[in-house]
Amino acid sequence: MKYKDIIQEMTLEEKASLMSGKDFWQSQNIDRLGIPSMFLSDGPHGVRKQAAAADHLGLNESIPATCFPTAATVANSWNVELVENMGKYLGKEAVAQKVNVLLGPGINMKRNPLCGRNFEYYSEDPYLAGKMAAGLIRGIQLNGISACVKHFAVNNQEERRMVIDTIVDERTLREIYLTAFEIAVKEGKTKTVMSSYNMLNGTHTNENIHLMRDILRDEWGFDGVVVTDWGGNNDRVAGLLAGNELEMPTTDGETDKEIVEAIKSGKIQEEVLDECVDRLLDLIFTTEKVFEKPHIDFDTKEHHQMAQKVAEESIILLKNEGNILPLKKDARVAVIGDFAEEARYQGAGSSIVNPTILNHTLDCLDESGIKAIGFEPGFERYGKKNKKKIDKACELASRADVVLLYIGLDEVTEAEGLDRENMKIPENQVELLHAIYEVNRNIVVVLSCGSAVEMPWIDRVKGLVHGYLSGQAGAKAVLNVLSGKVNPSGKLAESYPIRYEDTPSFHHFPGKEVSVEYREGPYIGYRYYDTANVPVLFPFGYGLSYTTFAYDDLKVSRKGVTFNITNTGNHAGSEIAQLYVGCKSEAIFRPKKELKGFKKVYLQPGETKEVTISFDDKTFRYFNVKTNQWEIEDAEYEIMIGASSVDIRLNGNLHVEGTAAPVPYEKEELPSYYSGKVSNVSLEEFEHLIGRKVPDPNWDRSKPLGYNDTIAQCQYAKGGFARFAFHLIKFAHWFLRKIGKRSTANLIIMSVYHMPFRGVSRMTGGMINMPMLDGLLMIVNGHFFKGLNYFLKQRKLMLKEKSSLTRETDAVKEM
Repeated sequence: MKYKDIIQEMTLEEKASLMSGKDFWQSQNIDRLGIPSMFLSDGPHGVRKQAAAADHLGLNESIPATCFPTAATVANSWNVELVENMGKYLGKEAVAQKVNVLLGPGINMKRNPLCGRNFEYYSEDPYLAGKMAAGLIRGIQLNGISACVKHFAVNNQEERRMVIDTIVDERTLREIYLTAFEIAVKEGKTKTVMSSYNMLNGTHTNENIHLMRDILRDEWGFDGVVVTDWGGNNDRVAGLLAGNELEMPTTDGETDKEIVEAIKSGKIQEEVLDECVDRLLDLIFTTEKVFEKPHIDFDTKEHHQMAQKVAEESIILLKNEGNILPLKKDARVAVIGDFAEEARYQGAGSSIVNPTILNHTLDCLDESGIKAIGFEPGFERYGKKNKKKIDKACELASRADVVLLYIGLDEVTEAEGLDRENMKIPENQVELLHAIYEVNRNIVVVLSCGSAVEMPWIDRVKGLVHGYLSGQAGAKAVLNVLSGKVNPSGKLAESYPIRYEDTPSFHHFPGKEVSVEYREGPYIGYRYYDTANVPVLFPFGYGLSYTTFAYDDLKVSRKGVTFNITNTGNHAGSEIAQLYVGCKSEAIFRPKKELKGFKKVYLQPGETKEVTISFDDKTFRYFNVKTNQWEIEDAEYEIMIGASSVDIRLNGNLHVEGTAAPVPYEKEELPSYYSGKVSNVSLEEFEHLIGRKVPDPNWDRSKPLGYNDTIAQCQYAKGGFARFAFHLIKFAHWFLRKIGKRSTANLIIMSVYHMPFRGVSRMTGGMINMPMLDGLLMIVNGHFFKGLNYFLKQRKLMLKEKSSLTRETDAVKEM
């Protein structure tokens, strides 16, 4: 142990006190031993350090910081160096605000397009997500502080996220849902990992020995700190045994006592606690060193420029019929859409940033060189229909050569804590588009949203520029693309299905009660669409440019591939070349092709560059569930170089010697997986895949409610008071939506409806302890007076204990 001398000086109680927060954002300090507290802050795309009241939902304003493009946006750049540079800037701001641990990046897979937090995640592909995350982590940590990769693991829905049990087979877990984390740990060398709220195959993730010790610690060699997601601790002692150092936020010492009691009773050895304390001390001391240097404020304008650069490289041109873009210099342009006036630039929830500067399209038009003849909002931002606004917009559109139509999803549709209801953009915006089409066919849509949407209206627009959620400088970056100052070079990091029903997890998202079954196995995103021959609107890796590129001269060796790319157009630009590999053997089921490398190459008109993409340890591997390790199948592999997952420009072949592992499956038992047509896998076939019986996904309504049941389950509680409270919450949600207070309505779902009862204790900072919670559960389960009496009795005991502790502390200070 690095800090054995300090640990030997600690009392058992002091050691245990370090294992949970001091307050909402800080770790515990021990002044007598020179151990300071750390500050942890949200920050996947900008620092969210709250100066006043603390919360985890983005309710209270934070100290101004640069709002960079979100992860879903940055992933479209496919530029690891750019992301690493962005990480350096994020780290500088964290240091300036005295933040030790920046809580990001989020790298959960985009299993389903409706996940409410997809805007905060990179991709449907683990290799791309992992490489981008590793870059950001390296950049952040170059400043001497820690990044915190999250949410480990398999947290792919927001509904019931604190209790849902994810049922997934081991191979899919390893290949799809853990590979990005593996890259973040091994290549990014993240110092901190955040465990997710959910359960994984029956065990809470922060208590899951297989996940936390076997894989994270032993296999990947992670020697940093694991912190719970806020309020995500279930059993503190079980978490400690799994190697979960830090519980956040504070429980006011309640779970510290559980640790002390477990050690005194012999349930766990004190050495387990010492090991966790040692790792936590290392994080505290190493991230505190930077604050010994003189304080340096960051340059607001320079950081804003960096945010703009990241946005410019991440914007995607999805359609350009008749080369309507870039806009002609003399074109008279009508600017229509509420998002042009008030930018939609980030998501909602714990990642919300208070920007230092905020560009809006209307404010940047003059310097863009675009000849705008006027602006009309055209629609109500939050979905209300307004014919007058449509009429005014159409009148303006009729006088223009080109219409720039700014549409997308609003802030309350994409938010932490709840999933989207559908893949559509609001109907009032679609009605506006159709109305404009009747008076002007030259429509260029500027789309603002952080996740995939259906586009049944795509044939009615000539141009489509997707800005995703491009941060505080995004509006100006988009105008630079529209005007031609910047040649778009972004490509999609996720597939866009034609309709939601085409997605492989359509029948199994979200899990509504006890569990969610990942019946599609490894076939998510393009792995499914390409293998099952399901047509998509826009494929993974797709994006247009104002120039054209030609590929030739592929050479394949055992080490990797080389090929040439030539800019065959008239504009300088960047192309993203993608390496896909497909195994030609049919002995083990696999997707038709999988991304195994990529390179972004900048070329002048007529210029040719040789591109090299090396193979690595992930190029040919698969996880064998019989040998319980990574293996290589002895087979012929197709090596593909593409401009997207479907636009394959060059092909080659390579025979690779295998590891002689046994075939792990009986082919006749898994027909859906061998064909790739996994949209409707039977329960029997899924059980063959996972090798065990699947737990009942439905609530047992005959049982009394417990710690891990949610407030929503009060609908069938034995206690009349609980059922009344449930209906009151439901009514409040309905009423708030009815009067247009959707943000407040969402808050009820996020912070009340899907909250497990243990969360009432874990998230209140010791105001309600677990014995008091026992009283509440008695009330819920039909023992109103007994429960109320118990609750009040335990509250009195807690206050008495706190008062006694305060007197003891004051007495020590006076000595």
